[in-house]
Amino acid sequence: MNMMYMENIEAFASSATTVSSWKESVLKSKIPVLVTFWASWCGPCRMVHQVIDEVSEEYAGRVSFHRINTDENPQIATEYGIVRIPTVLLFKNGEKQRFITGTMPKSVYVAAIEDSL
Repeated sequence: MNMMYMENIEAFASSATTVSSWKESVLKSKIPVLVTFWASWCGPCRMVHQVIDEVSEEYAGRVSFHRINTDENPQIATEYGIVRIPTVLLFKNGEKQRFITGTMPKSVYVAAIEDSL
C-alpha cells in the first residue's frame, strides 16, 4: 500500500461511520450524504477512495462524506443490500437517492451529487 493512500485513510478516519453513528451521521443529516462501502482488502475500493477524496474537497460543506467498512459493520451493508464493494450510496433527507457499484469515473459521482443539491 502506498504512503499517499495511507495518509488519505488517516485524514479521512474522522468520517468513518459505524452502526452507532449511522442514524445521526447519515439519516438525520441536513445536507446530502455520500457513503462509500469498502473493506481493507478491496483493491478497487482504494481507487474509489482517491476519486471520492477529490470530490469531497470540491463539495466540502455542501455534502457530507462517510465510509463504512463492511467487514466491521456488516449490519448496515446487509440492510442496504450491499453485496459488492466498492458501493457508493447517496442519501438526501435520510432517503437513499443513488446506488453506484464498482469503480466509476469522477463524473458519475459528481453527477449524482449535483442531482441531489
